[in-house]
Amino acid sequence: MLNRQVAPKLTPIKSIDFSVPEMVEIHAGIPLYWKNNIANETAKIELHFNAGTTIETPILASLTAGLLISGTKTKSAIQIHHALDAVGAYYDVSVSQEQAVVTLYALNSYLKQAFDICHEALTNAIFPEKEVQEICNERQEKLKVQLQKVNVLAQRKIQQVLFEETPYSQVISQGDYATVKRTDLIAFYQKHYLKGLSKVFLVGDFSKDVMLDIKTACADFVGKTFKTENCSFSGKAHIEHQEKSDALQTAIRIGKIMFNKTHPDFISFSVLNTILGDYFGSRLMSNIREDKGYTYGIGSYMMENTHFGYFMIATEVAKEVREATIQEVKKEIERLQTELVPEEELELVKSYLLGQLLKAADGPYAMLDLFSGVELHGMDISFYNKYIQKVQEITVEEIREMACKHLDWKSLSIISVG
Repeated sequence: MLNRQVAPKLTPIKSIDFSVPEMVEIHAGIPLYWKNNIANETAKIELHFNAGTTIETPILASLTAGLLISGTKTKSAIQIHHALDAVGAYYDVSVSQEQAVVTLYALNSYLKQAFDICHEALTNAIFPEKEVQEICNERQEKLKVQLQKVNVLAQRKIQQVLFEETPYSQVISQGDYATVKRTDLIAFYQKHYLKGLSKVFLVGDFSKDVMLDIKTACADFVGKTFKTENCSFSGKAHIEHQEKSDALQTAIRIGKIMFNKTHPDFISFSVLNTILGDYFGSRLMSNIREDKGYTYGIGSYMMENTHFGYFMIATEVAKEVREATIQEVKKEIERLQTELVPEEELELVKSYLLGQLLKAADGPYAMLDLFSGVELHGMDISFYNKYIQKVQEITVEEIREMACKHLDWKSLSIISVG
């Protein structure tokens, strides 16, 4: 009988048995990854298109994604939605800087029917003028409200600073909604959706014939193979405060251009970043929230794109403690550069990171997401077991080395609004 007064034995994580999806080519250079043999009746398909906000302009990418399922010559948007509802399916369209992703969820037995409905809507979209005007009006009003928020203004500004003179610096302005035309959206759709498929991810325990039918239908979206360009960034640090007299708080963003998983320092820096600000017990949270009481929350994080990444610290504080908060962030970074992290703290962070990876690998959907995270960079799933090994082996001396090497205070851009 289980004795609940005795804690279970702790077993170190040595490796995870990651499974790799089956791959078939839709067209040369356009893969379909299929994860089957799953223990439930659900299914998902993701269509990745080269239609992100950096491809042309953010306004075109955003509005086109929002209007993909807005009607065809024979069916209205409402009729399409009802048809998907009838088979228990729903879809989502998300847009990042480099990609747009159309995701369809359904039961295994209805995925093919749901995909046929979605496929017809995607291949025959007409972007009705009425729908275009409605979404423009709605989003223009929403942006007007958003631009009153200091966190939005700070995030937009640091994006413009870090990615200056590259497509990644572009942001949507209110005036864009007044100038965009329906014909612009149609042209973007025809170029980047009808001919812009980059890859497909499929999860579902159904027959190979169903998978091959979906593969054949996806060929309708294939055009020229597209590769994102590796932009050159200035890397010059920039410090700026924007006064907003009616604001109750000040938003602070501190960041710099960094690297992605392909860099040899990525895993080591990930551990450093977690210690600094990427979990609730981090140093930034302990100091600036728990000790000083300047904020409800502060964190640091790393974001990845195809050819680069970036590091960011974000928080909102009372206006009168803006400068004090920035100085405390600087102090925490300098502590990591001059003092060795206590072994107990490092062991706690190691356990946290490995536990998060176990959680992220739980189930076929999660496993495919992990695969997607390395496939983007031309890597394979073995990255994660290398990650486990490196996290377990990293030393306090390496943490200090990473802080000195990559977090020179003079290299960081600091933006505050409020």
